[in-house]
Amino acid sequence: MADKRFFKNSGSKTLKEIVDISGAKPLGKINENLKIIDVAPLDVAGENDVSFLDNVKYKDDFKNTNAGACFVTEELAYLAPVGTIPLISLTPYKSFALTSQSFYPDIYPEPNVSDSAIIGENSNIGKGSYISAGVVIGENVEIGEGCYIEPNAVIMDGVILGDKCRIGANTTISHSIIGHNVRIYPGVKIGQDGFGFAIDVAGHVKVPQLGRVIIEDSVEIGANTTIDRGAGPDTVIGQGTWIDNLVQIGHNVKIGKGCVIVAQAGVSGSTILEDYVVLAGQVGIAGHLKIGAGARIAAQSGIMRDVGMGQEMMGYPAVPIKQFMKQVAILRKMTKTNK
Repeated sequence: MADKRFFKNSGSKTLKEIVDISGAKPLGKINENLKIIDVAPLDVAGENDVSFLDNVKYKDDFKNTNAGACFVTEELAYLAPVGTIPLISLTPYKSFALTSQSFYPDIYPEPNVSDSAIIGENSNIGKGSYISAGVVIGENVEIGEGCYIEPNAVIMDGVILGDKCRIGANTTISHSIIGHNVRIYPGVKIGQDGFGFAIDVAGHVKVPQLGRVIIEDSVEIGANTTIDRGAGPDTVIGQGTWIDNLVQIGHNVKIGKGCVIVAQAGVSGSTILEDYVVLAGQVGIAGHLKIGAGARIAAQSGIMRDVGMGQEMMGYPAVPIKQFMKQVAILRKMTKTNK
């Protein structure tokens, strides 16, 4: 259950409102005026809470839940206990997410610019924005409408932010153009020099990094992630891509729309990720590669060559998952000790 010290519940909703918000359909006739007061996990939900079942692993929790209603697929709805109303959804977790958002919407403070914020010349702050204490905004910066800049963030000269962006505490952004509805979590560093230099025994020679970072609309970037600016071409993060904490994106990387990049992954310079690529945790990708649309890379894999559209890869060096599993099975058989 959400701690009221940190999370503010927007108030109760009728079951009909929940259905409308979530896109789910109740199984059979229901009391549309039933009051739902909160969202909760199956094992702690009460008769006025709504929960969800999205993984058959938790079917026993579903059988024993006290939830008043539960998002569930039609195939598993028969497991619902007496007193729990099944809300049929093709995607129960998404329905639960939409409902949770309605109970706990993001809260933005009233528009204000803190007296301790430093704002450079010729910088514009959009209507309805909130600039927190200790924020530093350079010269010729454009901040869109309805933005929320958290404490001690630094936005350097010339940066452009679209509308309704939220920039986390202690974030640093330079050399960047950022779209609308972008969420950047605390500690993120965007636009710093890429790791570009000419190797020489007399001393390595820095190559000026003359590109930018372009972040398209509705991107989320997790805490302490770093995104280098391009060396000449831009580094690009496509629309709707979500990046987890502690991810490294090298210079000139191009990431398509709707990609998911999980914690501690690293993408080396000049690599292209096409649309809807998924990189699981701690994946490493070498430079100058192309990862095809819809490809999925398993955790801790190392990618050293191009990956085709829709391929699923695993291992180090990574190979197609079926091949990897076959290799593991053969190795297990070879090393099995005879009793």
